[in-house]
Amino acid sequence: MLSEAEWQALALSLKISLVAVGVALPFAVLAALALARGRFPGRALLDGLVHLPLVLPPVVMGYLLLVTFGTRGPLGGWLLETFGIRFVFSWTGAALAAAVVTFPFQVRAIRLAIEAIDPGLMQAAETLGAGPVDRFVNVILPLALPGIIAGAITAFAASLGEFGAIITFVSNIPGETRTIPLAIYTAIQTPGGEAAAARLVALAIMLACLGLVLSEVAARRVRTLMGQ
Repeated sequence: MLSEAEWQALALSLKISLVAVGVALPFAVLAALALARGRFPGRALLDGLVHLPLVLPPVVMGYLLLVTFGTRGPLGGWLLETFGIRFVFSWTGAALAAAVVTFPFQVRAIRLAIEAIDPGLMQAAETLGAGPVDRFVNVILPLALPGIIAGAITAFAASLGEFGAIITFVSNIPGETRTIPLAIYTAIQTPGGEAAAARLVALAIMLACLGLVLSEVAARRVRTLMGQ
């Protein structure tokens, strides 16, 4: 059985991952659409920036978030003084870190789904008088739905396992920023904490496997319903 602190870490991890994926998803769809269909100067630069979290160490991403959104950072200081919003050392900051690190997972899955759409369908819709917004809502979004679902679930599973960016940006605060990976780290550093670490590791493995399975099942289910 999990202890109260371990249940707390689980609940916090789920909340942070849900918020991270939900907030990032609309931006991921727009970024994927721009990269898949857009032809504009700086497209390669945008592609590189979107996928940068995949190649940078998570600690580096956490540091960049800290100097940008910290209370003395350019954006963090302005948000705190203007709106009273503080990301550093809070669960919202952990959600921001998880969203940034897992953003490429969503963009990549959605982009592949959009690129797989037959261009003839878009041309037919345009010929029938559908504007850009109509084509996006009625053609692209429904056909890209399997990729959107797969990307969101994969990002959610990856968010549950994020460690470096979160601990660097918002520290390891019980009940506020201590997610499952941080709880595992704390248990390892605590004398006699081997059993707690083992329980949390087993929980993390189970959640990761469940996320991957759900991603595949959901994508297949949507494709079946859509007759693809």
